Amino acid sequence: MLDIDTRRRIDAARDILVGKVPDPKSQVEQITIALIYKFMDDMDARSEELGGRRSFFAGEFARYGWPRLVRSGLGGHEMLNLYAEAIARMPENPEVPPLFRAIFSNAYLPYRDPETLRSFLRIIDEFNYDHSERLGDAYEYLLSVLGAQGDAGQFRTPRHIIDFIVAVIDPQQDETILDPACGTAGFLISAYKHILDANTDVNGTSNLTPDQHSRLAGNLKGYDISPDMVRLSQANMYLHGLVNPQIYEYDTLTSEERWNDFADVIMANPPFMSPKGGIRPHQRFAVSSRRSEVLFVDYIAEHLTAGGRAGVIVPEGVIFQSQRGHTQLRRMLVEEYLAAVVSLPAGVFKPYSGVKTSILILDRTLAQRAEGIAFFKASRDGYDLGDQRRPIADNDLPTIQAELTEYLRRVREGVAGDDFAPTLGIVVGKELIAADGEYNLSGEHYYERPINDGEYPRYPLGSLIDTVTPPAKIPKSAFEPTGLYPIIDQSQNEIAGFTNDAEKLVFPEQPLVIFGDHTCVVKLTDAPFAQGGDGIKIISTRENLDPEYLYHTLRNKPLESDGYRRHFTLLKKYEIPLPPLKVQRELVAEIEGYQRVIDGCRAVVDNWRPRIAVDPEWEMVEIGDIATVQAGDSAPQGKEYFEDGRFPFIRTADVGAVHRAAHFRGSRDKVNDKAVSEKRLRLFPQGTILFPKSGASTFLNHRVVMAEPGYVASHLAGIICDSAQADPIFVYYQLCQVDARNLTADQSYPSLRTKAIAAITIALPPLSVQRAIVSELAAEGAAVEGARGLMEGMLGRVAGVVGRVWGI
Repeated sequence: MLDIDTRRRIDAARDILVGKVPDPKSQVEQITIALIYKFMDDMDARSEELGGRRSFFAGEFARYGWPRLVRSGLGGHEMLNLYAEAIARMPENPEVPPLFRAIFSNAYLPYRDPETLRSFLRIIDEFNYDHSERLGDAYEYLLSVLGAQGDAGQFRTPRHIIDFIVAVIDPQQDETILDPACGTAGFLISAYKHILDANTDVNGTSNLTPDQHSRLAGNLKGYDISPDMVRLSQANMYLHGLVNPQIYEYDTLTSEERWNDFADVIMANPPFMSPKGGIRPHQRFAVSSRRSEVLFVDYIAEHLTAGGRAGVIVPEGVIFQSQRGHTQLRRMLVEEYLAAVVSLPAGVFKPYSGVKTSILILDRTLAQRAEGIAFFKASRDGYDLGDQRRPIADNDLPTIQAELTEYLRRVREGVAGDDFAPTLGIVVGKELIAADGEYNLSGEHYYERPINDGEYPRYPLGSLIDTVTPPAKIPKSAFEPTGLYPIIDQSQNEIAGFTNDAEKLVFPEQPLVIFGDHTCVVKLTDAPFAQGGDGIKIISTRENLDPEYLYHTLRNKPLESDGYRRHFTLLKKYEIPLPPLKVQRELVAEIEGYQRVIDGCRAVVDNWRPRIAVDPEWEMVEIGDIATVQAGDSAPQGKEYFEDGRFPFIRTADVGAVHRAAHFRGSRDKVNDKAVSEKRLRLFPQGTILFPKSGASTFLNHRVVMAEPGYVASHLAGIICDSAQADPIFVYYQLCQVDARNLTADQSYPSLRTKAIAAITIALPPLSVQRAIVSELAAEGAAVEGARGLMEGMLGRVAGVVGRVWGI
């Protein structure tokens, strides 16, 4: 268990870095590099204590020893230069083992502030190296900040989901274990801990011999396409006592180098989305597809040994989408590999994604013996539905784990029988699954009623409603921006436009539900309106169905997860629970109470803008007096300049995509060394403010601040502030309030010269005041995030009300 002091140190190290290194992954990388640096010196010191010699910091590398780096009296810039040089040169050290070289590969210091580095190293100095579980837990805690989606659609898998899968699969100490999309190696480390616990007696003594322990470590293997993830997973495994981690940089879907490597156990959470244009796999897959989620499941199934088994998390599309590749994959799984499916709540990956997921349990031996497949549904996983994912008492996973384990045991021993009746699942015969040729793997598809059915009877929606036919439909070309009467269509907007033609209105006698036949958008109105074109159904409820109850039901129940395919004829067949009218109205009143809070929070989130109240006493300066304004460079032409690119090349579209960001990171393109040298691209430093010079982004007042060094396209101007005079974030906030249309006489085509940008005048208080204002605005932003969290919590409560009715 992570102790308080170690957690405090991790938090303190991140707090120090966050002002200079805002990206969580970069923070983790900087802490990883510093920890390994410190631990190598600790190991040298330990070696000397035992009568040996220093190895890591010896010879010409002795000058980089940790005590010299943190000694008192060392000047700030001298310390900064020494540390930056040390981490850059560490891969050249002949005494450094390959693992540490990989961790230091391409390492660099992303900021040049001596005081930040001094404070950071002071915290790192409090850590001491050992092989204890406490240090591994500290690193797991550090990696928990890596929740944001990666470039390839990766998400950090919650620890309790990993442990659930490992417990069900139950890897053994003599089995080979693989994660082909390992990220930070969470599955491998959980499997390692699981095996150690299973081989420890009641006194805490391991039953594994040194040779068995060594083979166990060698049996754990992981692949990842990202070199950053490889580096972090290697460090994570090392700090859990695995000194020679078998983690490889490898493109599982397009490379064939390791195709003939098989494993007894495979556990993974592969990327949930494919890059634009799809994957271009080699020809050895059994399934024909360019979707990464399909190909990864194919890869995992095909790379199990004859008696192998796997647990893999998949997005809902794998479960029921009808594309040829998806259907082909499901057929292969049902016929050869699949033992069970566990449906997870939609909020498992919040706040990073609301995507609905399931767990596929593959077991080649059991799949050949069993005549059916077990389906389980977890409606609660021990955490609430808000973005904060706070712990709650309700948790279906322990029950499912016990029932699924019992089911697998029965199949393995040939005693599954008809008497097995799980409380949170069913067993469906393979013949039924294959009957329609779709091989649908949604358990609810095979229920007469959904799992955990509520106490209220269900009726097809078509038996509870009538449709209203409007006098006429108004084409979009006839929409007016203002008018007496609203027009409603199937778009997300509540009102699509206006009309003054009263003869085309629908006059509701009671509130009407508006349903988008193609978009699934649901609206409610009790005022006269006109229908805007095709694509909506106007629903009038009968006496036993409250229209507001129907509205909230359709709005909050995920219809598509129940097999609905966005067509009104199917919607009419959809069965909904029907409480008494009094109960329906009580539920509506409860939901609307939460909705008022949601609406208030949404107003705060949507309307907050950082604003600076200018003091008349502040000096007015031109941007050119406090900063260098430089145009970017022409984009290199030719794919040879972008192959294996590793340096961000930022275009106007990148800036427009995020609109505004005080800590902007990311670009669609990355240039390589060839582009930098041959095209003589200029490197813009971290903290550069990017200001579009031409195109729509100019007049839309898009601005960003670079959170990492990079190269910039010619349609952008880079504003590099003099740090002695101006805080770049403060200047950025000022520039966000400048209307670019006032900087040019040509309103038809937005185009600015760098001189015009340099001539912009802003109010500039003393540097200390600037920083105080930036800090205040950051606090405001935190308050806004608090409102966002409250809003998510209320949305979770709304979902909970609907869930009570549905019994989920």
